[in-house]
Amino acid sequence: MRLESALRWYTCHARARGQFFPGYAESRAKQLDPFSKSTEQVRLRPWMKTRHLARSTAFLLALAASSCSLALSAQSRPASPPIIVAYVFPQDNLIPDGQIAAQKLTRINYAFANIKDGRVVNGFAHDDENLASLVALKRRNPSLTVLISVGGWLWSGPFTDVALTRQSRAVFITSAVEFITRHQLDGLDIDWEYPGLPGAENHFRPEDKQNYTLLIKELRLRLDKLEKQLHRPLYVTVAAGSSSEFLSHTEMDKAQKYLDTVNLMAYDYYEPDSDAITGHHAPLYANPADPKKASADKSVQEYEQAGVPAAKIVLGVPFYAHVWGQVPDLNHGLFQPGKQMPNSFSTYSGGPDAMLKNGFLRYWDPVSNAPYLYNAEKQVFASYDDPESLQLKSKYVLDHKLRGIMFWDYESDTTGALLNAVRDSLEKSPASESRAK
Repeated sequence: MRLESALRWYTCHARARGQFFPGYAESRAKQLDPFSKSTEQVRLRPWMKTRHLARSTAFLLALAASSCSLALSAQSRPASPPIIVAYVFPQDNLIPDGQIAAQKLTRINYAFANIKDGRVVNGFAHDDENLASLVALKRRNPSLTVLISVGGWLWSGPFTDVALTRQSRAVFITSAVEFITRHQLDGLDIDWEYPGLPGAENHFRPEDKQNYTLLIKELRLRLDKLEKQLHRPLYVTVAAGSSSEFLSHTEMDKAQKYLDTVNLMAYDYYEPDSDAITGHHAPLYANPADPKKASADKSVQEYEQAGVPAAKIVLGVPFYAHVWGQVPDLNHGLFQPGKQMPNSFSTYSGGPDAMLKNGFLRYWDPVSNAPYLYNAEKQVFASYDDPESLQLKSKYVLDHKLRGIMFWDYESDTTGALLNAVRDSLEKSPASESRAK
């Protein structure tokens, strides 16, 4: 509460003197916090106590109670710059030196750790080396945070057992703490696909709905204690499904209280292996011709209606394409029958970027704000995001005051065009421009 009072007072004081600018209060409060290193890391945690604030507690609390502080609304508080979260998924490969543009990222979620006997364990052969190299990137970008993402589509089966009882949750959380400490990480991302729903392993329970919340809550409380020991903030995030089914099988209004961000996977709305017609797999807005009426905007609205604040939602975008074959030449292949084909999942650099050089034409859906490719001769259709659509999604994030953008995955765009589009667009936010100055 002391740091919060300081934030309120510095904002009011600056407004009164005409010195207010986005980030002013945080920058002044950070001077009183010896452990904070970045705007993202200004967090109201129990370990944030300083001698200066201790001497000034009564003064600050009195000022915080003033009419100026009471009149300060949440909307008027200075915003933090939007974050950029990259999922890094090298699998059994070593991350090459220089591959990750650390200065363009806020957070890295390393995918994935596995779960064995209820405990967090390495998922791939070179996890130790890769995590060490990612943590070392902080020398280039001291504000960078590195989290371990646990689970994923193929390894989410054990979560229902992990979350089942207080004892099983404690075993998992203790192992998570050990994993975070051993690798000097900044927190954990839970990628449970999906609570209360069949996933790749079809292992779930009705109780997952409540147990999902309990797992997140108890993990947060344990990391609060670890923060006191490490004297630095630790983050708890989730990768969340974009469907209304995910929301109906979770308690996101309760769970969000213990989360720093919700990484909304606003993609895979259409997939060749499960959809017999083509469609945009990551549209910003719904096209009236779309039978599903699916869109990122709809998912964001549903999450907010479910109780997740916009300021905690990180909009997920894909750095890959979905490809259908045997698509008739009607409407340039959009919303037409199609078949799954080899390489129906394609990276951006290996798919759309290469396809445009080999007889495919790019089309634009102005309603959905989404590009797509079609080759009439080959009868092949591809849905993806490109720099133009990502610029519009970045603007959406700024306009709707979301927390930032997340993408899956870093390795899928070797050109750097997609990350650059996101970075350049988000830097237009007032908070980012203020920080740049």
